[in-house]
Amino acid sequence: MKMLIRNIALITIVIFANSCKSGNNKNNTMDNDSIKYKYTNHLIHESSPYLLQHAHNPVNWYPWGEEAFDKAKKENKLVLVSIGYSACHWCHVMEHESFEDTVTAKIMNEYFVCIKVDREERPDIDQVYMNAVQLMTGSGGWPLNCFTLSDGRPIYGGTYFPNGRWLDVLSQLADGYKKSPDKFKEYAEQLTHGVNKSELVEMNNEKHSFMMNDLNEMVAPWKTSFDSIEGGPGRVPKFPLPNNYEFLLRYYYLTKIKDANGKGDESLLKQILLTLNKMAFGGIYDQLGGGFTRYSTDRYWKVPHFEKMLYDNAQLVSLYSEAYTITKDPLYKQIVNETLEWIKREMTSDEGTFYSALDADSEGEEGKYYVWTKKEIERLLKDKSSLFGDYYRIGKEGLWEHENNILLRKESDEMIAERYHLTKEQLHKEIAGGKELLLKERNKRVPPGLDDKQLTSWNALMIKGYVDAYNAFGDKQYLEAAIKCSNFIWTNIRNNDGGLNHSYKKGKASINGYLEDYSFMIEAFIALYQSTFDEMYLHHAKELAEYSIKHFYDKESGMFFFTSDIDKALIARKMEINDNVIPASNSSLAKGLYQLGIYFDNKEYKQMALQMLNNVKKDIKGYPSGYSNWGILFTNEIEPYYEVVIVGKDAEALRMELNNYYIPNKMVAGSINESNYPLLENRYVEGSTLIYVCVNNSCKLPVVTVAEAVKLMK
Repeated sequence: MKMLIRNIALITIVIFANSCKSGNNKNNTMDNDSIKYKYTNHLIHESSPYLLQHAHNPVNWYPWGEEAFDKAKKENKLVLVSIGYSACHWCHVMEHESFEDTVTAKIMNEYFVCIKVDREERPDIDQVYMNAVQLMTGSGGWPLNCFTLSDGRPIYGGTYFPNGRWLDVLSQLADGYKKSPDKFKEYAEQLTHGVNKSELVEMNNEKHSFMMNDLNEMVAPWKTSFDSIEGGPGRVPKFPLPNNYEFLLRYYYLTKIKDANGKGDESLLKQILLTLNKMAFGGIYDQLGGGFTRYSTDRYWKVPHFEKMLYDNAQLVSLYSEAYTITKDPLYKQIVNETLEWIKREMTSDEGTFYSALDADSEGEEGKYYVWTKKEIERLLKDKSSLFGDYYRIGKEGLWEHENNILLRKESDEMIAERYHLTKEQLHKEIAGGKELLLKERNKRVPPGLDDKQLTSWNALMIKGYVDAYNAFGDKQYLEAAIKCSNFIWTNIRNNDGGLNHSYKKGKASINGYLEDYSFMIEAFIALYQSTFDEMYLHHAKELAEYSIKHFYDKESGMFFFTSDIDKALIARKMEINDNVIPASNSSLAKGLYQLGIYFDNKEYKQMALQMLNNVKKDIKGYPSGYSNWGILFTNEIEPYYEVVIVGKDAEALRMELNNYYIPNKMVAGSINESNYPLLENRYVEGSTLIYVCVNNSCKLPVVTVAEAVKLMK
């Protein structure tokens, strides 16, 4: 206790390795009103599946709000802000060990006011207290447990705590605050000051200058951190981080068009494709049902953290679709098709919106739903089990623990087909039959819990994923899914003032939107326009951009806050700058403003985007993987950013043909009729379909074939 009073920060211990790191059956949702429980707390009226998981803990949980903080002030108690999400394995572990334990709960209820927060519903709260814990400990994750004063200012925090350690922390904090409250308040003031000052971005008033050498200096040290054998980063755990590879593909393309021989950095492309292949072959990918889990716990992409998140899969659909456009590799098409089949089968609501996540656990055990023993495979597949087991490395590299196997691949179809004296077509038929039988059997198991809230920002990523898949493969069902979801959001998840809500569930939209909701929807609407030439989507994007500027923009820095100016203030108003598993809302919005500036001939939008990029330019080299989405915008300024305008009766067919080419430094506009949009005005010629290739609204002579247009962009 004396050590705590001398320096509260010294007792901050984060068991980071045992936390959910920060870097099926649709009816199996996580709230069940039909069961009778011994305990019921204030979370019972919430809609979040994560909060409802804790509604029957003996801990007297409150949702975030004035009631909890008023109680803490009235009773002079510290507040526990405990943050997690429904699919988080270690959140479940801590709940079972501590929050379901009546002895622990009694102490928590007596000495603290306890608040539960769903980080996916309230990323603004998570940002603030994650920042505080990272300042105290140097790391973070979920569950995130941060103790605060009754006004919300943090004084101590960590992630997962085993029950014995948790009881010690509770005792020390309760005793320390009772004896020396002034020391707690002094530390809280210092820590809150640090939270407010961290991650601040200042206006860079130097003249904009974006050169290829800047990106070379960004990528060169980054390449030294690659795992050249297994792909991905040279560290564990391994996250997919699709935005990293989208940027690296664009960087590779730049090196190719700048090379006199048109070769470019082939070693980089090899590394990117190695990573995509290893992930597609690994246990991180659900080889039976499609879709990726959140990350791999090992170097080999073998043992996943089994939760499946919408945001990961949305971005990976975009990435693999893009990689297919470059390589035409059928593996990438298979991955996209299977992942979108899973999205359609298990993650899509009747309204056409998309659910958030599948839990890592089923029946209280992580990964139980997904793994197989060799005996199960032999019983189900009989004489076909040898081929199937070889294909998915049963009893070999796939062997995990307790005689269970994680399905994964090591060898190409060609190698296995040759070994079994089969054609590739025969092999595919045999494997497909085995997968069908196992998937049917798996569907009899108790499935992981479904987090059925629908988040606007994540839905926007999925809309764009569907659009990118449509562009790569031409399947109209993909475009129809994107259109259905976007129309529902525009019609049902907006406020009367034109702003967006963040969450939707069971017919109710709630929680005022964050910057990520606007920025990702802007990018989704722009993508929809480019794939339909329906100008309505550009109008939608522009409306959201105007709303963002009005309610989120900070004139002093030239950046955007994460929360709206109409939201109730937290202890700090944060900006999201660094790209992570999801791109930063500021980098996303900068990309959207850049394109809208061109579409609407709005110099203010484009200047705003470039100012934002200039503000972070100095930081890109030191943390390349954390600025990859900014890097994509950077590439637009290095080489000509082409405005491809297709006008005439065959505009849609030519647009589809153009999609066969990987040309990332372009945007597309078009119409089958006359249009008053700046890029389209006075370009319609009756009876003809013309393609204009322009830069800064200055166009070369129109051409009539896609092949001719592509030549003009090389």
